[in-house]
Amino acid sequence: MMNGLYRLNAAAIVFNSQGKVLVFGRNDIENQWQFPQGGIEPNETPEVAARRELKEETNIQSVRLVAIMPQPLRYDFPPQVLEKFKKLGRTNIGQEQYWFLFYFEGSENEIDFTTNPDEIEFKAYKWIEIDEAPNLVVDFKKEVYQQVVKFMKPKIDIFLQKQKCHD
Repeated sequence: MMNGLYRLNAAAIVFNSQGKVLVFGRNDIENQWQFPQGGIEPNETPEVAARRELKEETNIQSVRLVAIMPQPLRYDFPPQVLEKFKKLGRTNIGQEQYWFLFYFEGSENEIDFTTNPDEIEFKAYKWIEIDEAPNLVVDFKKEVYQQVVKFMKPKIDIFLQKQKCHD
């Protein structure tokens, strides 16, 4: 779905009881890591899209919604990406992303990149401190990732503090 020249997109950050977040190694670009993300379909809410993309790309479903970024964030594609998309018939100049933070309640054996063999987006995953994420992502997404980290990091800390109080 498009919002003017920006493709509407939903992104999911998944964290565990140690406060670490999951990042995924892209299948198509060496040494590029990111959070799961994807386009929002017509008649789909951003949260539904984030959950769908998370399941399609990683098979993760055992999550609890913890926080939502209050406004979407935009980034523009660099010329080489624009050129690639133009050949595919896509006209958007960037993405407008809605961000969601989820607590992972499953086990790691739930993670599976091969559930959709036609479109394997990732080839690896690792648990990291959320502060590291902007350093691992492709350059044109760094600024958005920095904003997301600034907003979501305290949400992770607050959630885990509350969990400790209930244990």
